[in-house]
Amino acid sequence: MDILHENERFIVCIKPAGKTSQGEGKNSLVTDLKEHTGGEIYPVHRLDTATSGVMVYAKTKETAADITRQITENTFKKTYLALVHGTPEPEKGDMEDFLFKDSKKNKSFVVKKERKGVRKASLSYEVIEKRGDLSLVKIHLRTGRTHQIRVQFASRKHPVFGDGKYGASDNVPYIALYSHEITFTDPVSGKKMTFTGGRWP
Repeated sequence: MDILHENERFIVCIKPAGKTSQGEGKNSLVTDLKEHTGGEIYPVHRLDTATSGVMVYAKTKETAADITRQITENTFKKTYLALVHGTPEPEKGDMEDFLFKDSKKNKSFVVKKERKGVRKASLSYEVIEKRGDLSLVKIHLRTGRTHQIRVQFASRKHPVFGDGKYGASDNVPYIALYSHEITFTDPVSGKKMTFTGGRWP
């Protein structure tokens, strides 16, 4: 776990793949951060266990409420990098879908129309590099649905490398999806803050 920034209100770190981003226990990043800070930690967003990258955690209830509000109002910006099979066409564009989450299977599905349990999902993307039959894609999320990037690309025959849940057959112990950058407003100073976790994969 790399710490990118820490103050009395929040802590920004890079979550390793394999750690849970919420809840507590031996395999939880929340537990690790509590041990690191010696205080309370409040999750405000999440990453899938198999996904790594930049995250922010609040240290106070007030900060958690403010950052959660920013996420709800879509002023909290998230950029991801993903290594996907094939090359999306066009190489730069938008994806708009209706997603249904099956809680029993812990899996999301693209569906054709709105109904109970269905939510809109939106993102923009750009292919920034090609590696044989794989493409490195930069993604800007407009919504934060469960497994959104994974299911939207998989539904177009471009599953994320290593993502067996959504159709990839790669024999690797991780998913090539990385939370590359987050931007939000410091609740006290009002300053826009951007944190980048480097270039991966």
